[in-house]
Amino acid sequence: MSAATTEQDLTSLDWTRRLIAIDTTSRNSNLELIDLVAEELRRLGVEPLLVPNEEGTKANLFATFPAADGSTEGGIVISGHTDVVPVDGQAWSTDPFTAEVRDGKLYGRGAADMKSYIGAALTLLPRIAEADLTTPVHLALSYDEEIGCVGAGRLVEELERRGIRPEFCIVGEPTSMRVIAEHKSVNVFRATFTGVASHSSLTPDGVNAIHHASRFAVAFADMVDGWRQDGPFDEGYVVPFSTGGVNLVQGGIASNTVPDRCVIEFEFRSVAALDADEVTARVRSTLDEIDARMREENPDAGVALEVVGQVPGLFTEAGSPVLALGAELGGLPSEEKVTYGTEAGQFDGIGIGTIVCGPGDIAQAHTADEWIELEQIAACEAFFDALFARVTA
Repeated sequence: MSAATTEQDLTSLDWTRRLIAIDTTSRNSNLELIDLVAEELRRLGVEPLLVPNEEGTKANLFATFPAADGSTEGGIVISGHTDVVPVDGQAWSTDPFTAEVRDGKLYGRGAADMKSYIGAALTLLPRIAEADLTTPVHLALSYDEEIGCVGAGRLVEELERRGIRPEFCIVGEPTSMRVIAEHKSVNVFRATFTGVASHSSLTPDGVNAIHHASRFAVAFADMVDGWRQDGPFDEGYVVPFSTGGVNLVQGGIASNTVPDRCVIEFEFRSVAALDADEVTARVRSTLDEIDARMREENPDAGVALEVVGQVPGLFTEAGSPVLALGAELGGLPSEEKVTYGTEAGQFDGIGIGTIVCGPGDIAQAHTADEWIELEQIAACEAFFDALFARVTA
C-alpha cells in the first residue's frame, strides 16, 4: 500500500472512530460496544449469540452469516477482542478516546490493539449480508482479553456446547499484516498469603505474610532462571526460552506491624516443549508446602491460589490449510513466532485452524498516544476485500 494513504482512501474509519469513542478498558463493561454491534447485525438480518460473564456486566458476541444454501457449518471466523488497557498515568497529547488522524496515523486507545481491525470487519459486514456466500462467515468479539483472554474461554466453551465448529479463524491482533502461526502460552496467577498481625516487637505472636510470599517468589524465580539456563529452547522466538516473573506485590500496613496479608501476581509464558500443566502443578506443590509451614505457625494462616487466566499457546503446523488461507488473502508470509499471547490458542484448541494476522504494530499497543498507520488500515481493508472475493467465488 502507498505510504500516502489518506483518510479519504479508507472506508472503515467511521466504524473505528465509533469504537475508539467507547471506553472499553477491561475494568469497565463492554456492553455499550456489544449493543452497538448487535444493533448493526440485527439491521443486517442476523441475530447474534451473546455469551455474558457471570455478573452480566460484559458479553462475548458471536454471529453467523450463512452460506447461500443456508448452511452454517465450517466457514471463516473474524475474531477480535473489545477491551483495551488503561490509560492511567500515561502522558497522552490528545483525548485517548477521541480518534484523531495526523501525519498519516490514527491515534487513540485501541487504534492498534485492536479496534481498527474490528472497524474494518464491521465495514465488510453489509457486503457479506447482501452476497451469496459459498461458505459461512462468522464474527467473534470477546471481553477481557487484556487480563488473560477470559471472555474467549467462555465463548469457545459455548461454541463447543452448541456444536458450532468453523473451519478457520483469523485473530486480528496487530502483526503488521504478517501471518503468525505460533505464540507462547500465557499463564497468570494470584496468590493470597494470609498471616496473623502482631506488633513487630512480638514477632512470635504473628505470621509474616510477606516473608512467606517472598519464599515463594524466590522459589519461582529459581524455576524461571532454570528455563533461561537449561531450556527447553525454541530459536524461532526472539526470547527462545520460557519466561516468568512475580510482577505485582501488595502487602503490609506499617513498618512496625507484622503483615497479615500479602497478595502477589505472577505469570509464565511457555514454549511448546515446556508443559504448562506440569509447571502449574509445580507451582501448586510449592505453595502447598508454604501453606503447611504457615499453618504450623498458626492454624488461621495459609495460602490461596487463584488462576487469573491460562491461555494455551498457538502451534500451527507447517502446511496447515489456514496458513494457505492467510497467504491467499494477502497476509505477509512470516516465520516469526511472537512472545505475546492471544486468543488464537483457544480457538485452535477446539479444532479451528487459526492464525494471527492484523493491522498495526504490537510495539504501539498499550502505549501513550497509541497509533496505527493509515497504510496498515488500508492493508487490512484489502485483506477483507480478498476474503469477500474468496467467500463469494
